[in-house]
Amino acid sequence: MSDVQVTCVNKQPRNNTHEGITHLGGATWRWTRQQVVDSIKARTNTFYTLVGNRRADVGVVKGPHSEYVRTHADGVWNDNLLALDECA
Repeated sequence: MSDVQVTCVNKQPRNNTHEGITHLGGATWRWTRQQVVDSIKARTNTFYTLVGNRRADVGVVKGPHSEYVRTHADGVWNDNLLALDECA
């Protein structure tokens, strides 16, 4: 299992700060949200963000229409992913 840092996301619509992550990525990779969800659920990879030397793990959350990804740190779900830069 690899522990993978997420450094960027793509959103649709792009400027929406509260929803719509379609892809997550890092320095050398870019996956669809569903690929990341599947990998977390299969326990083949773990994903995290690192902001200000604070790690937040990426987890899968069940939404009203589908599963999505969200960060979790210090026992609290937060939206660190939505604050990341847009992937190229």
